[in-house]
Amino acid sequence: MDKNAASTAGTSKDSANVKLSVWEKTAYSFTDMAGNLLYVTISSYILYFYTDVFGISVGGAGLILLVARFFDAVSAPVWGSIVDHTHTKWGQSRPYFLWLAIPFAVATFLAFTAPNLHGTAKLWYAGFTYILAAGVVYTGIQTPITAILPSLTTNGQERINANTFRMCGGSIGSFITSTFALPLVAFFGKGDDKVGFMWTMFFFGLLAVVLLFLSFKGMKERTIAVQKPIPFKDSLKATVGNNPWYILVVSFVIYWVAQSTRNGISVYYAKYNLGNEQLTSVFNGLQVLGIIATICIPFVVKVTNKTMTMIIGLAIGAAGQIMMGMVGNNFTLVIIAWIIGIFGASTAVAMPFGMLADTVDYGEWKTGIRAPGFLTAVGSAFCIQLGSGFGSFIPSKIMAAAGFVANKTQTAHALSAIHFTFIYFPVIVYAIVAVIMCLYFKYEKMEPQIKADLAARHDADANN
Repeated sequence: MDKNAASTAGTSKDSANVKLSVWEKTAYSFTDMAGNLLYVTISSYILYFYTDVFGISVGGAGLILLVARFFDAVSAPVWGSIVDHTHTKWGQSRPYFLWLAIPFAVATFLAFTAPNLHGTAKLWYAGFTYILAAGVVYTGIQTPITAILPSLTTNGQERINANTFRMCGGSIGSFITSTFALPLVAFFGKGDDKVGFMWTMFFFGLLAVVLLFLSFKGMKERTIAVQKPIPFKDSLKATVGNNPWYILVVSFVIYWVAQSTRNGISVYYAKYNLGNEQLTSVFNGLQVLGIIATICIPFVVKVTNKTMTMIIGLAIGAAGQIMMGMVGNNFTLVIIAWIIGIFGASTAVAMPFGMLADTVDYGEWKTGIRAPGFLTAVGSAFCIQLGSGFGSFIPSKIMAAAGFVANKTQTAHALSAIHFTFIYFPVIVYAIVAVIMCLYFKYEKMEPQIKADLAARHDADANN
């Protein structure tokens, strides 16, 4: 065993096969419900807010979203290391749901506030508030959401079950913002979208704070009592030879390019291609049906495995997108195709969050170092942010090159660009991710032996 093993996380015997209560899993679901309530609002509407409300050019808005990703490249590993160094009476990850709830709400509120600025001042304000909300503070929330899972239980099936609750909560959060964001903007703004977005984000932020406080109260970290803080350099060592982690990171970054594109371009597709901006609420509101697919995940995993479940989700998602492109403007068939795509996307997006817990085990098995904060921060928050950034930047460049101009009648070329980015671009991304995930089969087969070896190692440490 590595010389650093003395400073790594052990697992208390009574936590090895713990069954989580329904309330604890529900409390875990509140974390992602709150996170998605605010972050999905950002990923779905911030590009539209910048171009059609705040008055920033589509090229300038896309540049802001891309530049922000370089800050994420720093903030994700930093937050991961911070979590790995945290040691409180409440645990390692759990305190951040209490500490960052209000800052998260305030930062998102500021990102959707449009002060009377001009020129570069407007760009600087948008860039700073976006980086603060979608980068720095969101990473501080997202990191412990994923990092806490290995500490709740070491039971593999319970991890999948808990992650299923989490993803259902995330779907509900997405449903709330996707269905009610624009209607609330219209209600509060009464024709003034600047005012409407501001009050809508105040309401969503208040709800997110309540959910995060409840999640803090409802969960317990069980392995934290025997885990000691580790230096940042040791967190980095946990990635050495951690091939399944590399595969998930690359796959998840690329996947979120498609996820962000579908969310962000839907408002343009509804407004300009279908001629009804409010249809965005229909498209995004239907995302809640993804809960059906999420609930089915534990059963599909039992029949197949985690890797195949993700690939199946990607295939279904691609089929829905292709069907949507083939049915023209037949609204009923478009909705059916969109729902099929939702089932696939909801399955595919859920799997890496649960599988990251297994790469934490692999890292400890390989190096003797357990770094759940660092590995999950890069594997979740960093991937989401980097992928989302490119998922906004690439479509913005395609639309700009095609001559898109906000709040104007679009040319046929611009409409074709919107159609391509919304319908077919995600299909290309799904195919790439599926090919990469085929490399993960090998490592999933090793998991039973890895868990057995770690259990024996922890028992030996406890007896010494």
